[in-house]
Amino acid sequence: MGGKRGWKKGALELALFLAVLVLTFRTMFGGQKIGSLLAAIGRLTPVCTAAAVLLGLLFVCLEGFMIWLLLTAMGGKSGLGRCVGYSFVGFFYSGITPSATGGQPMQLLYMKRDGNRVEDSTVVLMVVALCYKLALVCIGAVLLIGWRERLVSRMGGSFGLYLLGMLLNTLLVLLLLGVMGFPQVMRRTAGSLEGLLVRAGFWKQDSARMERTDRFVESYRRAVQFLRAHPGRLAAVLLCTFVQRCTVFVLTWMIYLGFGLTGTGGGEIAWLQAAVYLAVDMLPVPGAQGVTELLYKKVFSGIFPAGLLLPAMLASRAAGFYLPLLFGLAAAAGFWMAGRRGKDKERIAAA
Repeated sequence: MGGKRGWKKGALELALFLAVLVLTFRTMFGGQKIGSLLAAIGRLTPVCTAAAVLLGLLFVCLEGFMIWLLLTAMGGKSGLGRCVGYSFVGFFYSGITPSATGGQPMQLLYMKRDGNRVEDSTVVLMVVALCYKLALVCIGAVLLIGWRERLVSRMGGSFGLYLLGMLLNTLLVLLLLGVMGFPQVMRRTAGSLEGLLVRAGFWKQDSARMERTDRFVESYRRAVQFLRAHPGRLAAVLLCTFVQRCTVFVLTWMIYLGFGLTGTGGGEIAWLQAAVYLAVDMLPVPGAQGVTELLYKKVFSGIFPAGLLLPAMLASRAAGFYLPLLFGLAAAAGFWMAGRRGKDKERIAAA
């Protein structure tokens, strides 16, 4: 995010994130006694609290492991620790930008600064993103086929949001697979669609738009070549992605156990958390804030007692989102300061 324009955009995105954060907390916890809320959270057992926190951090670390696994196959220069750092940076910028659009560009920037080829880094991030979406769609399909009645019962009127999330994620996966399998067909389709929108007056003629489309298609063509050459790495990343998904689903069960509650199995709690995650995944709200909390309250109202529902939601979101976000902020600050020191050294050497 370089230059004055980049910093302005970053400041606006952060301001939007903070505004949504404040609105969410005012809506969720307005009228609640903070002392009572903290006292309820204090009932969590240390073991389960630590397990929930570790699961939240493991979610981000596993993405770093997948980046490292793919990047090393392409001769990348970054070690495992550095790749985990890219993952935390991506989590931070995805969390504060609408529809999580800011994560990958910042990861790509720092990967490039570390000496990794932009083309290789782009392929790595695209493969990770595809596996992430594919795993989410597969989990959602299993829920829809084998657990539909339970979902409808728990989600009520919000089940439509789940179907929307499933539809959007499925369409995105189909789009990415289409680009990978039929790049020229997708490019011609994109060109025809652009021409139609320009003639209809929705868009202005812009040659740079098709250039971006060409780069997008070319990146996925390279991704296909890479996957064909490294099927073992693809299988490992897919497996790791499913494990990564499960960490945030199981996290809520840890909170449930931490309050000493019984009566609902870990599988049901994990499936319900997966449904919440899928429903809000594609929404254009930074960190899916507000919607996630509202949906959590609705879905888990029959799982947690009334007095523990808000504390459980706050503990789950803190362990699975806000704490990793703080780690991501620290990682982003570290990368930024390292970049500043590198520029200072270059200026001194040039003087």
